[in-house]
Amino acid sequence: MTPALNDALSLARARVEAALETALPADDQPPTRLHQAMRYAVLAPGKRLRPFLVYEAGALCGVDAPDLDPAACAVEMIHAYSLVHDDLPAMDDDDLRRGQPTCHRAFDESTAILAGDALQTLAFEHLATATGVAAERRLEMVQTLAAAVGSQGMAGGQALDLGAVRHQLNAAQLETMHRYKTGALILASLRLGSLSGPHGVDDSVRQRLDEYGQCIGLAFQVQDDILDVTGDSEAIGKTSGADARRAKPTYPGLMGLEASQQFARRLRDGAVDALGGMGSGADRLRALADYIIQRER
Repeated sequence: MTPALNDALSLARARVEAALETALPADDQPPTRLHQAMRYAVLAPGKRLRPFLVYEAGALCGVDAPDLDPAACAVEMIHAYSLVHDDLPAMDDDDLRRGQPTCHRAFDESTAILAGDALQTLAFEHLATATGVAAERRLEMVQTLAAAVGSQGMAGGQALDLGAVRHQLNAAQLETMHRYKTGALILASLRLGSLSGPHGVDDSVRQRLDEYGQCIGLAFQVQDDILDVTGDSEAIGKTSGADARRAKPTYPGLMGLEASQQFARRLRDGAVDALGGMGSGADRLRALADYIIQRER
């Protein structure tokens, strides 16, 4: 990771975590156990990649950081909700997330389910009531996030993932599953950032950001699949080798480890190419494409 990208990620992380501290219910506010679980899930140490994309896309479109905070908080709440539910015994049945016990292990299964439900609804409430963003922009942002989370987005991808256990998928099916499960929210994060300004975004900029988002969204999942093979649990913050034990389809399982690494590099190149002509303001997004396929957690 370049020093400039590291600094930018750190600043975005600090900014969104400060905003989340205020946006989330206090842990002593009834029902206290539910609110404690929500805060536990959201404020656990994380990369905050999706809020970073909100801030970077917004900056490219001339949006001030305070006007981007609601969208950044909303995508992180949605991401945290998805992790809580993905880890449940009925889903992936994981014990470790972000280097600490999963929400249903730290609390209990019913509290984790409710915490995920409450985080999802809070994300939309927070986005819909954002100040500094025009009402018509907020409506478009709510629609964008809803599409990314629904049956043809994140939830649909998880359904495809569960249905694929012990089945062999071809490359097109695996790509569709991951574009839904992981890529949709990454793409939505970029779109939300660009929509947060008073006048929306130029169509050519939107297209370039969409192309970039599609590439890094899939690259992120390819690298996750690679890390499930090559990483260790302490480094990646979750149980390594879990996909293989559950007989889940992955890129290394489909095409082999080396070919998966080559595919990730091609996606990185496509992401960088998509930002051609956008000037130095997109340098951090270019560096992020490199980081995504080089990360070890």
